[in-house]
Amino acid sequence: MAQTAVSPVSTPAERRKVVAASIIGTTIEWYDFFIYAFAANLVLAKLFFEPAGPGMMQILSLVTIGLSFLFRPLGAFLAGHFGDRLGRQPMLVITLLLMGIATVGIGLLPTYQSIGIAAPILLILFRILQGLSAGGEWGGAVLMSVEHAPQGKRGLFGIFPQLGVPFGMLLASAMLALMRVVAPGDAFEEWGWRVPFLFSVVLIVVGFIIRRTVNESPVFAEIAETKQQESAPIAQIFKQHLPLVILSALLFAGNNAVGYMLTGGYVQGLASRPTADGGLGYDPVQVQLAVLTAAIVWAIFTYLSGPLSDRYGRKPIMIVGWIVQAAGVIPLFQFVFTGGVLGVLLGTCLLAIGLGLTYGPAAVWFAETFPASIRYSGISISYALGGVIGGAFAPTIAQLLLQAFGSTWAIVAYLLVMTGLGLLASILLRDRSNIPLDLEFERSGQWKTWNSAAQK
Repeated sequence: MAQTAVSPVSTPAERRKVVAASIIGTTIEWYDFFIYAFAANLVLAKLFFEPAGPGMMQILSLVTIGLSFLFRPLGAFLAGHFGDRLGRQPMLVITLLLMGIATVGIGLLPTYQSIGIAAPILLILFRILQGLSAGGEWGGAVLMSVEHAPQGKRGLFGIFPQLGVPFGMLLASAMLALMRVVAPGDAFEEWGWRVPFLFSVVLIVVGFIIRRTVNESPVFAEIAETKQQESAPIAQIFKQHLPLVILSALLFAGNNAVGYMLTGGYVQGLASRPTADGGLGYDPVQVQLAVLTAAIVWAIFTYLSGPLSDRYGRKPIMIVGWIVQAAGVIPLFQFVFTGGVLGVLLGTCLLAIGLGLTYGPAAVWFAETFPASIRYSGISISYALGGVIGGAFAPTIAQLLLQAFGSTWAIVAYLLVMTGLGLLASILLRDRSNIPLDLEFERSGQWKTWNSAAQK
């Protein structure tokens, strides 16, 4: 039997502030990310990579989506190291500002026609900056929520930073749909696509103010007070917990690969690009609204997965989620190709159910997997590696498979393999629901004892 968890004290008022900061901050981060992903599928190929030719320019544009993932591990290393040594809260503020700078920079960037090869080079540099930010942001947001959570409600609190993904996707979809109406046709390509990037300035200011007022995690406050910070948390992670990092990364990869069919803009781009550019030619505003609806469904099932994981455990909910996710993958492209905009709506909404169930409990499961003194490093590195394995080039792989085999069933097979890897990792990874998160539990040696005996 597991011991009764002892959580560091955090007041209800502090928890409410943390919840608000987690949702708003991660929503802003992911809004910035999705705006780029959607734009890369819709207009950036022509504006920045057109000299490469019709087929290759789309591939290059999709590659820039995945490029930022390659720098997420570096962002995770840096944020994890300083997050375990200096605190969770400072990293949240820094990563938010970095993402905002990169997003606004893209919105102001001249195109290839204006400055030549410098345009795609600068675009790539901004994408690298976004990758560094995203690699460190998630871990801090998760720990601020989970480490403030009361006993028995960690799953509920863990879903709040997770909600930033569907909320950010919803906000980005709404902004793009609005700009499609305000600046239709050539106007969207000329200037309309820039407005959502520049709007990020307003969001960043709001997020910065809120995150600056949040108190430090009580777990890290305990670590700092007793001066028990690890001098080299990254080294400890790879020396003592490498199998946990690998399993956690695979768990995340299974969700990411499938999720980036939506969040990476692949389905939206495929459905709304003109047929001359290899798309289906559906009305882009209606497609964006369909995906916006899917984002709402994703948010609902992400939210539901939190309290369900508190009641039934992380592993059972995740396993059910993988099965539902696979069931959504199989008919996705049949709906998209044969059902028009309604098919896009049905296919993406069905997919969003499983995505929510596999995404929601991941945050708290990651936090409960690693000991307090190196927790930020552990979850950030696992998250970043999972993003590289699963989400980095999922849209690019999907496009290459479509071009190579001329059939979307090759994409379906790829997504089912990735879902299977997530399911396998969930089966092998221990369910540590309600393990104590405080430093005293780790330093007493009970963490290792509980870790080896929790499943017996």
